[in-house]
Amino acid sequence: MKKIILLNLILLFFAAQLKPQQNTFLKTNVDETKSTNVGNIGLTVSNYGIYGNGLSNLTAANRQPSCEYPLGSGIEHIFVGGLWIGGFQKDSPTEKNVNPLVSTAAVDASSLSSGRNAGFEYTNSFESKVVERSTSLDSRFYNPNAISHQDFVMDFTDSNTTYANGEEIADHTPLGIAVHEETYAWNFPFADFFVIMNYTIKNVTNKYLDSVYVGLWTDAVVRNTKINTTTNSAFYSHGGDAYNDTLKIAYEYDADGDGPLTDSYVGFLFLGSTPTIDDHFIVQGDTLFSTNFNSWTHNNTTDPNFFAPTNDLDRYRKMQGYFGGTNRYGVGKGIEPASLKIPSNRSLLITHGYYKNIAPGDSINVVYAIVCAKKFGNDPAILDSWEQRKNLYSNSDWALRAYFGNDKNRNGVIDNGEDLFGDGQIHRYILPSPPNVPVVKVVTENQKATIYWDKRAEASIDPISGKKDFAGYKIYRTQAGFDISDIQNTVNSLVVLAQYDSAGSTGFNTGFTSIELSEPKTFPNDTTKYYYKYEVPNLLNGWQYLFSVTSIDKGDPENNLGPLESSMLANLKRILPGTPANDDENTQIGVYPNPYYGNALWDGSSERLRKIYFYNLPAECEITIYTLAGDIVKRIEHDQTSNGSDLRWFEQYATDGKQQFAGGEHAWDLITGNDQAIATGLYLFTVKNNKNGFIKTGKFLVVK
Repeated sequence: MKKIILLNLILLFFAAQLKPQQNTFLKTNVDETKSTNVGNIGLTVSNYGIYGNGLSNLTAANRQPSCEYPLGSGIEHIFVGGLWIGGFQKDSPTEKNVNPLVSTAAVDASSLSSGRNAGFEYTNSFESKVVERSTSLDSRFYNPNAISHQDFVMDFTDSNTTYANGEEIADHTPLGIAVHEETYAWNFPFADFFVIMNYTIKNVTNKYLDSVYVGLWTDAVVRNTKINTTTNSAFYSHGGDAYNDTLKIAYEYDADGDGPLTDSYVGFLFLGSTPTIDDHFIVQGDTLFSTNFNSWTHNNTTDPNFFAPTNDLDRYRKMQGYFGGTNRYGVGKGIEPASLKIPSNRSLLITHGYYKNIAPGDSINVVYAIVCAKKFGNDPAILDSWEQRKNLYSNSDWALRAYFGNDKNRNGVIDNGEDLFGDGQIHRYILPSPPNVPVVKVVTENQKATIYWDKRAEASIDPISGKKDFAGYKIYRTQAGFDISDIQNTVNSLVVLAQYDSAGSTGFNTGFTSIELSEPKTFPNDTTKYYYKYEVPNLLNGWQYLFSVTSIDKGDPENNLGPLESSMLANLKRILPGTPANDDENTQIGVYPNPYYGNALWDGSSERLRKIYFYNLPAECEITIYTLAGDIVKRIEHDQTSNGSDLRWFEQYATDGKQQFAGGEHAWDLITGNDQAIATGLYLFTVKNNKNGFIKTGKFLVVK
């Protein structure tokens, strides 16, 4: 019930129509959310401090994941989460701290009982947008100021006490901060599993802000949404939680749910801050730590350790790492780690602080990362062993590597050999770079696909070594039927079809003679010049295949780096071989499979996940299906750009809506124009060529 109420509130605020107000910040609408899609993690962020979308838009045509990993798998990791900032306001640095204030993007829904509007306490200006930037030259969002392949930039504040419609933000006393948030995501295969969350927090009051903590609160949920119903309360009660105080990462996993279907982690990792603060300090005789973990059970008002906080004092104590009383997490500290591995519906909180005496107009910078990883090894998926966490820790180290940039030993100063840019400065968010991603075009044909790509990768210069180190290309494909599974992992489904290395490289030294065109090829409405061609024969019409071409470099032994490869997902093409459009009046039009037997090999598990194909269709035509009695079952308009995007099958098994048909085929889900499944029987059809009016006929048999 908690999730449904919270989701309704989120949607209510998203849908609100707002009016401009001068010199104020407002809650804005759904247009101000965006999802990362350049790598293998799909995270929704907003311009009012929230991340995740309440699992509210997972099946629509404009599908927006909450925190999906791998992208397209249906395995979600976050219901909703957001930024928490807590501290004290005072008139002078020496004044005593009294009554903490905590501003929250979202909180546990138990706070609804106090009329708190679920803690949505950040607002923004009416003109505010989530601005997208990219370092990729071929992106329409290219910006020389971009940090990653996909930056999202946004601003918000806690300074208002009402929303745009005049509604009071219940129980909210502003701390007096303005937040500039930037998120960074990359498509590199070694960095496509995390999103960095970079917060710059400014004191916009005339008071000092003292003992400030900054943290991420998250209602995490690791479940497969393709096989589980998100509206069922049991969906949310399988989480196991833990914290690694060495790496400073809080994480959740599915402790007893879908087994191998959700064998993954979501982690919330502290990366660093400016200014830096000591790892621990003494306050009133108690040892406090700079990075703290907390967790509680939703709607819990009785458990002294796992109660859901409902006021700013309780929230601030949680941000300090106190569960209940003086109990903290860890063996000998009051809360045994094993107690949080019992499946439940909990919140996670990781914080960093405190920051002393932030003067009016001053800012601090605090950076986290949201990291996903598949479990390592063969232990049962419901466990949480050190070995299973290897990938989580490895992925987290890449996020840390990105944050520390050229500060390789992560000590906060530039030592010998680290001054890559000759200015003695730390440059953050630097990753080694494989060669540029080739631009790929796939031409879909009858039982065949032809892959073309350009040469841009060959001029790549690595930002760490400063060398041109291009070595070659790899061509990938999936096998027919890879997609009909509740466990979908695109990267793992791709297999190497061929590899070509430049002469003198560290690879096979094959050269490119066998694939290089004598002259570059171009296509209509496409300015790219394609220099390479690779044909893939013997494909099955009507089956879905994925193709990708990556570029490889030679590695960098001086910086202890092996060969790097560009993203397999960045130029991924989803194709279904078939017959091309055909206006020849003598070419027979048909259906396959014919007869159609219930549960064809490519069908899904429900009535609406079936399909048959009409083939040899004209470029523009009308297909009409009849019963033997002459009753019209369905009318379908086809043109050569049709790609099945109106079918549930592709929503379930393609997800991105970018599948390519050959032009002369059209998929039908065996659902009538009255939205009913057809019965067993013989059916007739006509195909009318819309260009010349010529009509062809045919028939097919359905056996269920």
